[in-house]
Amino acid sequence: MGVVNVTPDSFSDGGEWFAPEAAVAHGRDLRARGADVLDVGGESTRPGAERPSEAEELRRVLPVVEALAEGGPVSVDTMRAGVAAAALDAGATLVNDVSAGLADPDMVPLVADRGVPVVAMHWRGHASDMQSRAVYDDVVAEVCRALGERVDALVGAGVARERIVLDPGFGFAKTAEHNWELLRRLDEVVALGLPVLVGTSRKTFLGRVGRADGDERAPLERDVATAVTTSHAALHGAWGVRVHDVAGAVDALDVTAALGGRV
Repeated sequence: MGVVNVTPDSFSDGGEWFAPEAAVAHGRDLRARGADVLDVGGESTRPGAERPSEAEELRRVLPVVEALAEGGPVSVDTMRAGVAAAALDAGATLVNDVSAGLADPDMVPLVADRGVPVVAMHWRGHASDMQSRAVYDDVVAEVCRALGERVDALVGAGVARERIVLDPGFGFAKTAEHNWELLRRLDEVVALGLPVLVGTSRKTFLGRVGRADGDERAPLERDVATAVTTSHAALHGAWGVRVHDVAGAVDALDVTAALGGRV
């Protein structure tokens, strides 16, 4: 899953693809490099980010979704049912909701009615204050329990179980230690029995690993570390990875397969 950020304040690219024409060109390049799905989002979810209005989010994503959907599968990365509905009408075929339907009460009925696949991520609140909620006794057990509860809610509302993808939410209300523990015990998330999407790409904890304070890798310097987590995810049964550097992820998966790993 290749990331297409149509935002002026993304942590990973600083708004490089904010103009619709640039976002479309970037998405086509990611597809050419091996992306199976393009994930188009118009709201930054980096820690501390403020939400755009729904009208602004629609303005950002709709022309990009419409253009990219002509060439292959497109996901819309949104927490708003109105944006998801418009994006589906424009050609998107999957909804990636980082709140798993908790941010907008209309989201779950929408995906149930449309019969589309949905990515349900572990979420404890909006970006503006989510890191204050990064408190766990056992992060993996608590994430698995919360994801199980969301699956029950989605299925109970009419979403087909086989259309649900789970995302443990790396970096969302998680410290670096929480992220590493989730990666180490990814098997436990996979054991929930549904496809698992891993989204570690360029996250802050990858910038810090092995580095002293003040010497962290910048976001664009985290692609090698991301590729290692891609290989790890494949070896531990993940369904997919959401990445900025698609070519690096494809290389990591090719090497993993050559060594006899599951991809």
